[in-house]
Amino acid sequence: MATHLDLQEQEQIDDLKAFWKQYGDLITWTLVIVLAAFAAWNGWNTWQRSQGAKAGALFDQLEQAVKGGDAERVGRVFSDLKERYPRTAYAQQGALLAAKFQYDKGQVDASRATLEWAAEHANDDAYKTAARLRLAGLLMDAKQYDKALAQLEGPLDKSFDALVADRRGDVLMAQGKQNEARTAYLAAWKAMDASLDYRRVIDAKLAALGTAPEAAASGAAP
Repeated sequence: MATHLDLQEQEQIDDLKAFWKQYGDLITWTLVIVLAAFAAWNGWNTWQRSQGAKAGALFDQLEQAVKGGDAERVGRVFSDLKERYPRTAYAQQGALLAAKFQYDKGQVDASRATLEWAAEHANDDAYKTAARLRLAGLLMDAKQYDKALAQLEGPLDKSFDALVADRRGDVLMAQGKQNEARTAYLAAWKAMDASLDYRRVIDAKLAALGTAPEAAASGAAP
């Protein structure tokens, strides 16, 4: 019986890994960019608005370069944006946009450098957290697990608590630390708004680890 259950659990984990490999980047990129844009909009300040027209024009150029698939132009325009208007929300959001484009184009090192810039220089906690969250994913893919976990520590924007806990669980799972991963996923499940479809992904991760989130949240045995 134990062997059967172990094989069944391993099959569930393998299915989860296959699902996450196919859809994980799309899901996290979408959530990260949407949450960052929303949180940063609430933190918009007068100084940023005064810089907005020129920075906004460069951001428009960046968007056009992304839509046109012009990797060279994306790099050039983002470089101008971060050098001329590094403290504007346009530069910070531009970093996330450029990093996603670079990643999609297979320019992983460039994407990582762009995210590192945002994680270090963004003055808005939402954008900084979004960059660190995605950077942790790239570090995890590179099997630099300790560095990935380090990106998920320290002061982070509270609106990202669920995604941070979820990514921490992913890193811990990659390290083979299933018990710690289960704890992280449960924290993510509790923090995630029940109306969000992504909560079902966390449900699946917990189920693959043999945990029923509702039972665990109520204090019952999994």
